[in-house]
This record gives sequence, structure tokens and C-alpha cells, in this order.
Amino acid sequence: MSKHREQGVNKNLLFVVFLLLIFGLAMIASAGIAYSRSRFGDSYYFFKHQLFYGVLPGIIVLFAIAKINYTFWKKIAFPFFILSILLLILVFVPGVGSRVYGASRWLQLGPFSFQPSEMLKLSIVIYLAAWLESRAEKVKDFYEGLLPFLAVVGVVSFLLEKQPDMGTLGVIIFIAMSVFFISGARLSHIFSMAVAGFAALVLLIKFESYRMDRFLVFLHPELDPRGIGYQINQALLAIGSGGFWGLGLGHSLQKFNYLPEPVGDSIFAIIGEELGLVGVVALVLLFLALAMIGFRIAKNAPDRFSQLTAVGITSWITFQALINISAISGLIPLTGIPLPFISYGGTSLIFLMAGIGVLLNISKQTGLDN
Repeated sequence: MSKHREQGVNKNLLFVVFLLLIFGLAMIASAGIAYSRSRFGDSYYFFKHQLFYGVLPGIIVLFAIAKINYTFWKKIAFPFFILSILLLILVFVPGVGSRVYGASRWLQLGPFSFQPSEMLKLSIVIYLAAWLESRAEKVKDFYEGLLPFLAVVGVVSFLLEKQPDMGTLGVIIFIAMSVFFISGARLSHIFSMAVAGFAALVLLIKFESYRMDRFLVFLHPELDPRGIGYQINQALLAIGSGGFWGLGLGHSLQKFNYLPEPVGDSIFAIIGEELGLVGVVALVLLFLALAMIGFRIAKNAPDRFSQLTAVGITSWITFQALINISAISGLIPLTGIPLPFISYGGTSLIFLMAGIGVLLNISKQTGLDN
């Protein structure tokens, strides 16, 4: 790949990201009215919190990181990844980690909470890109390519399974496999990992009752509609009632304490209810546009590290959106994972914006400014 002189900012990428941010803020303002009022006595608590602790800091982070040459991340790839692992371990330490709804996923830093798994998504992309670039043709080797790769993914998988956070684990595995595949790994190794991963998933479902419950509800949504099937049934009711045009922005009924997590993992159902098929298709097209821009940046990247990093960041956002939308639509078993740029959550948004910042800087070196 040839070197290119640095260009201006990728306007198409910025345009799509800002459309997603505006879309997300509008939906949080609408979906969170009842939940905000009942929990905080302020109808727009979630909207204001997302704006001031997520969107605005995220925009600053995006433009700051876009100015940092992407080669900087290769230099700190290993310590950045190790820091993420250490923070991931800290969630299990009493007094430091915070356990919410039976899951240990948060660090409590005074009045602020922080989710290390969101940092991990960016750090594992950068670390794998740097490591796989250094392997070159050795990535095809069983002992020097596949086994070390499995060791890295295995450590991360163990920590995420213990939280437990199966949604994030799924995204991490998709990210890792995408970068590994693009790096030139053998198809036989990819296929073997896919088979082994499916077998591991079956065992994880079989030996954990709540996962088995979610799987049974996925197969039979009508089971226990007021118990384990409550969330997916309410989500499907919301999406179905939206029809083609939707009930109109602000006119959702499910957000009035019927659908759990209306500003979080379930926000896609409110989008379907209020904006209908038209709004859902528009959102999906925005994610498709982001994916196309991201993979085009990867295709024109100036070196192997930047190419793998661009593929990893784009895969992260694309797969996470796909998993959230599929789960809330009943296409895969329900799993708790936010919809990128749309769901409420400052940690998730800030690291997504950091990832976009890295992608923008890579784009500057490709000769692509749109």
C-alpha cells in the first residue's frame, strides 16, 4: 500500500456519526420521559445527562484523537490493552467494583461510574492490529499465530463471562475474528474456532439457568410473558404497534413503565413504535453507511496496522448494532448490549467517539476526505 499525503477530515464519516448522535439524543429525550420522571423527578434527566456527560465530552474526545497520528496507538497498544484487563479485573474487587442486577460490570469512581468493557473494545482492536502486523506471515502458523491469538481471546472471554456480560463477549469475539481473518489467517483456523466457539456457547447456555431461560424464550416468545419472556414480548409489541409510519415521535405507550430499559438496551423497540418501519430502515441505513465508509478507509489505509485497526473499529460498531437490533427484534436470544450512538450511556459513547477519532486520523492518511 502506498503512502498518501495527509488530507482533510472525512466529512461523510463525520456527517453520519453526527446524524446518529442527534437521532440518539432525540430518542433518549422521547423514550426516557416516564422513566426519568419516576426515578429522578425530572422528565429529561437522561437526555441532559447523555448530552453533558456523553455527547459533548465525546465530541471533544473525537476531535482530539483525530489529531493524534494513528501510529501513536501502535506504540502504546500493549500497555493500553493491559490497563483494560486490569480495570476489567477490578470490577470484581469489593468497594471498587459495583454489582448491578447481578452483574459486576462497573467501577465506581466517586460520583462517576465507568464500564471497563467499553474501553476493552477499543484496546483489543489496537492491540490485535499491532500484534498481528508484527506476526506478518507467521499469523498462518498454528503455534506462532493461532495459539497466541486464542490465549488473548481466552483471557478476555473468561473475564467477561465471569461478570457476566455475554453481549460484550459476543462483540469482542466478532471483532477479534474479523481482524484475525483480514490479517491473513488460515480459513481452516477460522472455521475450527467457529465450531469450537459454537460448542462453548451451547455449554454456557446449558449450564446457566438464566441463559437457558433466554434461549427458551427466544424459541418460544409466548412462554411466561409476565416473567422471563416479559422484556422481549413488550419489545415485539412496541415494534409491531409502530407499523409502517409509527405512532409519531413522543407517542410511544410502551415507554410508560411497560418496556424495561427504554433508554438503554431496548431503545430500538421505542424507535420502531414511534417512527415505524420508516424510522427503523433510516437507522439501519445510517449504520450501513458508516460500515461502508469505515471499510473503504480500511481498503485505502496506508499500512497494515492502520488497515487492521480500521477493520476492527468498523466491525465493532457494525456487529454491536447488529446484535442489539437482532436481539430486540427477536432474531437472536436477548442479550444486554447498547445500540451504538443511540442508547443511553456515557462510557459507551465516549469510547465509540474515540474509535471514530482514530478512524478519522487513518482516513486523513489515505487521501480520502469524503
